Amino acid sequence: MIDGGKRSVLGVLVNVIDYEAAAAKVLAAAREQRPFALTALAVHGVMTGVQDPAHNARLNAFDVVTPDGQPVRWALNALHGAGLTDRVYGPNLTLEVLGGCADEGLPVYLYGSTDATLARLVPALTKLFPALKIAGTEASKFRALNPGEDAEIAERIRASGARVVLVGLGCPRQEIFAYAMRPLIDAPLLAVGAAFDYHAGGLRKPPAWMQRYGLEWLWRLGLEPGRLWKRYLLLNPAYTARLAAQKLKLWRATPPAPATERPPTFAV
Repeated sequence: MIDGGKRSVLGVLVNVIDYEAAAAKVLAAAREQRPFALTALAVHGVMTGVQDPAHNARLNAFDVVTPDGQPVRWALNALHGAGLTDRVYGPNLTLEVLGGCADEGLPVYLYGSTDATLARLVPALTKLFPALKIAGTEASKFRALNPGEDAEIAERIRASGARVVLVGLGCPRQEIFAYAMRPLIDAPLLAVGAAFDYHAGGLRKPPAWMQRYGLEWLWRLGLEPGRLWKRYLLLNPAYTARLAAQKLKLWRATPPAPATERPPTFAV
């Protein structure tokens, strides 16, 4: 089990951690019924923090930020000698956590994506984990929060008896949501990105060799070029250039102070 604390990648604090340790932290919070927030960041997720200081502070307030993409793992190794041999990929971590939930009888709440995706996701997950208890599901409304709606969402989740909440809203909406809801829910919230679509069968996974060599972005770009070209063709070079500057100590990536207040509005 690897759990080496947090290190700065362009000012975003990312955990030096493996699947076993990350899942163990989530399940411990679920057993103890305490607030906890985790996200899995690839290059796009890190760069959202680089470009937005308020969001950077938000990310740095998370309990765990895993290196979801190989380039983020490589950065931890190159900048800090982390020695990580694998990333902690959101869809795979989701399965690790759900397996533990099924074994321990911990109910799970699924928040985000669409009704159609959730309708496919629930049977897919229960087929993988027959003992898994789904406490409830709630699709994204794809709009800004209404006044008082955060408390209503939190009450629905609490009333369901959920001990783990999976959030699939896409980056950075899911991180903003998990950060804002953390003080309202005594259960871990996991921002797991494309895990809903992958496990529901709506998004094809890239070949293992592309994942291993950090080329998943190229696969995703081929599937959704119109939506993702800016994310990958502009952010990836910027990420690489900033990492080189941090490595050569030409630029000091100083993490901002952790955020202490919930944002007044966020997307649901």
